[in-house]
Amino acid sequence: MENITSLWNSDPLAQFKLFVRSPAFSATSLRAGDRLDVKPISDDSATIYTLMFGKFVRWMQSQHKTLATIDHRDLLAFLELGENGKPDLNSKISYRYLRLLERCYSHLNTSPNPAQHAIFEATRKSVAKDQEMVALTDAQLLQFLAALPVHLANPHGVQPSRGWKRRRDRAMQLIMLCAGLRVSEVIGMQIDEVGTQAELDGSLLLSITPEAKQDTSYEHATLLHPIAVPDVLAWLQERKASAIPGTLLFPANLRAEKLDKATVYRQVKATFIRAGMTMARSGGRTLRNTFAVQELKNGTTDQELTQHLGLALEISTKTYINPGLKLK
Repeated sequence: MENITSLWNSDPLAQFKLFVRSPAFSATSLRAGDRLDVKPISDDSATIYTLMFGKFVRWMQSQHKTLATIDHRDLLAFLELGENGKPDLNSKISYRYLRLLERCYSHLNTSPNPAQHAIFEATRKSVAKDQEMVALTDAQLLQFLAALPVHLANPHGVQPSRGWKRRRDRAMQLIMLCAGLRVSEVIGMQIDEVGTQAELDGSLLLSITPEAKQDTSYEHATLLHPIAVPDVLAWLQERKASAIPGTLLFPANLRAEKLDKATVYRQVKATFIRAGMTMARSGGRTLRNTFAVQELKNGTTDQELTQHLGLALEISTKTYINPGLKLK
């Protein structure tokens, strides 16, 4: 009986059409994790993925290659073609192509996974956007944590009590600092993107999707550091029990309107001021940078950090290890 790899090599598009509409495809999503109740994706999504994969198959056949003979260099060459033959490696569609192909190779149990290798190489070779990266030292990190908004939790009733915005702001800043989320991701974060139970090491899974966020957001999963988990879970419980409508984890008001970036920046800056720290940059980017630096200090690999941060291909994890930054 012909094995699955042979079938994919002989007619990749036909096999993909079967795969993309099956629960097996959904199970390869970053968000699926170990869930057993995954369902097939929508018809619209399946159509988009099929069109993407079809374009890749046509290019692959023009190169006289199969999935079995493709390597990470071939994948990077495919993505660099872009429109009119121009390099297009830094676009969001390139990242999605590699994620799609990564899922296919995972389904085929291909090891090493060429798409994973391509993601890793792309992040290493690309030029960092922010050469003047600012991150907190260990001492500054403790200062910032001590200066976060504090207010007694709300133990009674379903209506948010006085001080609910301070508890919201505390949880929101902790997620940026201890999970590395962008401001656009945290203000668009949905309730169901937060795990409800801590992992064995005390961390908490956050599954981030592009929905309700800006186009800088990529589907990815990250872990909230244990130190922040109690406050975030307490806010999650209060938010679910409140009378605030909608699904935004951090609503701007009782009408569940969306926070704007300026509000988040002011709240983060206020924490820096209370901490007595004057930083070249005192916004959400500094908190995200600090998370990345702490991860690298703790032994997280480049590839793991790329995944946790949901990095696009044009951003390198080397941003967080530059000559001007000492990892103490």
